[in-house]
Amino acid sequence: MAMRKRDDDLVFPNAAGIDVGGSSHWVAVPRHSCDDPVREFGAMTDDLNAMADWLLACGVDTVALESTGVYWIPVFEVLEQRGLKVTPFKVLLIGGCRLLTPLGT
Repeated sequence: MAMRKRDDDLVFPNAAGIDVGGSSHWVAVPRHSCDDPVREFGAMTDDLNAMADWLLACGVDTVALESTGVYWIPVFEVLEQRGLKVTPFKVLLIGGCRLLTPLGT
């Protein structure tokens, strides 16, 4: 019988995930960080700065970006300049399975 991982065994308890899009980005932070842990932000520079402000206010220190195109680059640059550790990923569809792969591979 496989053991199920408990919430208190999180590897990155202060990590956020961002689904990067061309016109908006969906951001999820840990449930304990705020009352509304999922928010949508626009893609303009002011929106990206507001996203970084919110992530920092939520105590986030690590961010995983999911992107299929080049829209992740401005998000990466703004968040990294604000001191967050950012890891971009791309989605590969192989035989109906979604796989996250580090960008550049």
